[in-house]
Amino acid sequence: MKNKIWRNMLIPGIFSVILVTVPTLLIKFSIIDAYTAQILSLAGINSIMALSVNMICGITGQLSLGQAGFMAIGAYSSILLTLNAGLPLPVSVILSGLITAFFGFLIGFPTLKLEGDYLAIVTLGFGEIIRVVLVNMKSLTGGPNGKQFPSILTIDSTAAFFVIISVLAVIVVLMQNFIRSTYGRAILAVREDEIAANSNGIGVFRYKMLGFVIASFVAGIGGALYAPFIGFIKPDMASFTYSINYLIFVVLGGMGSVTGSILSAFVLTYLQEFLRFLQNYRLLIYPVILILVMQFRPQGLLGMKEFSFVRTWDLLRAKHSVSTKKTKTGVNGGKNA
Repeated sequence: MKNKIWRNMLIPGIFSVILVTVPTLLIKFSIIDAYTAQILSLAGINSIMALSVNMICGITGQLSLGQAGFMAIGAYSSILLTLNAGLPLPVSVILSGLITAFFGFLIGFPTLKLEGDYLAIVTLGFGEIIRVVLVNMKSLTGGPNGKQFPSILTIDSTAAFFVIISVLAVIVVLMQNFIRSTYGRAILAVREDEIAANSNGIGVFRYKMLGFVIASFVAGIGGALYAPFIGFIKPDMASFTYSINYLIFVVLGGMGSVTGSILSAFVLTYLQEFLRFLQNYRLLIYPVILILVMQFRPQGLLGMKEFSFVRTWDLLRAKHSVSTKKTKTGVNGGKNA
């Protein structure tokens, strides 16, 4: 069992290192220009936020419209911890995620007893509360004018890409292994049928809370990376519009699909930049794409399917062993002849 766990962690980890290192070197030697690197880094942050929404909406099965509020908490926490408390940025990012997870626990404890539209309305209200609080706490947040946060991630596109995509890779590997664990399967059971899960001894509220806190932590990490990457944030980042954008990534990619959420986030982020010449009309692309997907593929681009490095590695090994056996058989047959 332990060997299987290490295998499920090691193989995706090796592939992740390759996927992070190769583009970073291409950016370093200017084969990928700085503008494209900035877009890819922003897509990485959007992917982290999409994973946060997917954790609560697709995997836990609860509709939340307040993930942008958690992102704002993580962003402002990283600024205050770095500039005011003087902590290093990596420590600030982790602590910001933990602070956001704590707020997720505080919000989730009274609200997760609600279901469906009621939970969505409460989380929507939470996002608006966060925005209003950030606007009025001018001494800490800068008020409606926002707050600057210059860092190395703002000026160095190579460092920004490496850090953001590395964090994304770590989150993906941990999330995939969590979903396959006992806790993850319990959460999936709650999503499929709460009554059946409860009758089998699974604490429904407990696992809802676990999924909600993990989603809050991931959103906090996304916000903590967004602030130093952009270098400037405003309370508007906690607005309803941002939460809907992240939800669109998940719906298009497929509810419950980690791979689909990441693929959708990267495609739509790059598409928005590619269509910038259309100015504000490019914002019509999202609803058009969403309508087409809901019409012809309501389960999303990937549905519940996942790309697995472990399965890919096993298939490659199986093909290699089959070709080796055929080669040996041909050689032996030739000798016998």
